[in-house]
Amino acid sequence: MSEKTIASEAPATLDNTTIAAIGAAGQVAVPSYDRAAVTAGIVHFGVGGFHRAHQAVVIDDLLASGEALNWGICGVGVLEQDRHMKEVLDRQDGLYTLVLKHPNGQHEARVIGSIVEYLLAVDDPEAVLEKMASPEVRIVSLTITEGGYNFDQVTGAFDESNPTVQHDIVPGAVPTTVFGFVVEALARRRERGIDPFTVMSCDNIQGNGHVARTMFTAFARLVDPELAGWMDANVHFPNSMVDRITPVTSDDDRTEVRDRFGIDDQWPVVAEPFFQWVLEEDFPLGRPPYENAQVQVVDDVEPYELMKLRLLNASHQGLCYFGFLSGYRYAHEASSDPDIAAFLMGYMNDEATPTLSPVPGIDLDDYKRTLIERFSNPEVRDTLARLCAESSDRIPKWLLPVIRSQLQTGGPIARSAAIVASWARYDEAEDEQGQPITIVDRLKDELVPLAKSQRQHPTAFIENTKLFGDLAQNERFVSAYVEALTMLFENGAHYSVAHYARPTSAAVQA
Repeated sequence: MSEKTIASEAPATLDNTTIAAIGAAGQVAVPSYDRAAVTAGIVHFGVGGFHRAHQAVVIDDLLASGEALNWGICGVGVLEQDRHMKEVLDRQDGLYTLVLKHPNGQHEARVIGSIVEYLLAVDDPEAVLEKMASPEVRIVSLTITEGGYNFDQVTGAFDESNPTVQHDIVPGAVPTTVFGFVVEALARRRERGIDPFTVMSCDNIQGNGHVARTMFTAFARLVDPELAGWMDANVHFPNSMVDRITPVTSDDDRTEVRDRFGIDDQWPVVAEPFFQWVLEEDFPLGRPPYENAQVQVVDDVEPYELMKLRLLNASHQGLCYFGFLSGYRYAHEASSDPDIAAFLMGYMNDEATPTLSPVPGIDLDDYKRTLIERFSNPEVRDTLARLCAESSDRIPKWLLPVIRSQLQTGGPIARSAAIVASWARYDEAEDEQGQPITIVDRLKDELVPLAKSQRQHPTAFIENTKLFGDLAQNERFVSAYVEALTMLFENGAHYSVAHYARPTSAAVQA
């Protein structure tokens, strides 16, 4: 297919009545299976771009090969802000276009058909509960973001003071949170003698299955301690590691799908070609044959997830603040800067890799080189603003464990400390030209004032014990952090990242 192909006819509205014609045009692959024969065996919370570029694609692949007809997906939106997704998916019969953007400029489009239903909980919570309580549903999966698990960043304890949690634990309350829906649905299954579904977390949290178990049973304990005990004994929470860079859909993406591929899709999704999903084998009610669609089903996910969280995810944080403050706005621009690329490779080699266990079947040197190549894909156009968002949910889970491990073993921490300092500088909400930065973070109201005070009080930001625990009491970390922050103030972001990129820099030995 020529990449210069432009649809010459009016774009086709995407729905069940048009996919045959779209497929016949030859530019875009469409579902070859009978969607009417697909039933929902999976309920998924958090139908965003990542889920639609990742887990939903796996099910679509299996359906296309004649497998998993009883493993279609019923999406659920819990918040009012999910209404637009419901409206679009309802209008399009659950169909949407996935465009894979290859580094060489090739754009590969296909229509995904694995989402067969979408429910909006704020409109009909009972429909969501009954769907989950039905015996046909055997997996409830989650991409609710790192912050969606409602735990204290330092202690790991469930935050029962959250107002939405307090609402949901009142006897007889109609659920408003994912915790409320999952626990009530499990209670109904228990009452009806139906085996519990498996809860499958697909979020970027170390031990995401373990975390999900802890959080959901903690919520249940506030509602009914006996139910919590039953859940702990009977509900399975497999761990997983997921990976595919998926930027936010832009109007340009919608325009491309319309003009190049001839499809009027109100919410397509774009992604890089790279795909990885490592999943723990722990599904007592059965599962789709994931291994037939690129998924690695293993006994132990931890080596893979630590590799991904500490190399890819933490490197994204190393890229985004330094890149944004240096004047870049896209990931590919920043990672193509030789100093930033060298800084990231130095962080991965000298600080992150020593904290990892051997990863079966993975060449770590090749993996790290591939990461820089993926970050540098000019077609994906992943924004640094997206990578800088919700940092208070990301840095404590992805980067601080590297710092703590290196402090314990005496290993270098200078680049990791510099990443934390770059976050603190970014959260001053003003760039080096004096222009405002829009901070997107659930804790921005407390973090921005701390960041703004740090020119007089350099450790103000890291004294936030909710995020950093006792790190502000560690002399070696504080010294490395303050040195990096001072350099950012006095010399700017690009000078600083170039300084830490040098392998012979004395600071790197901190």
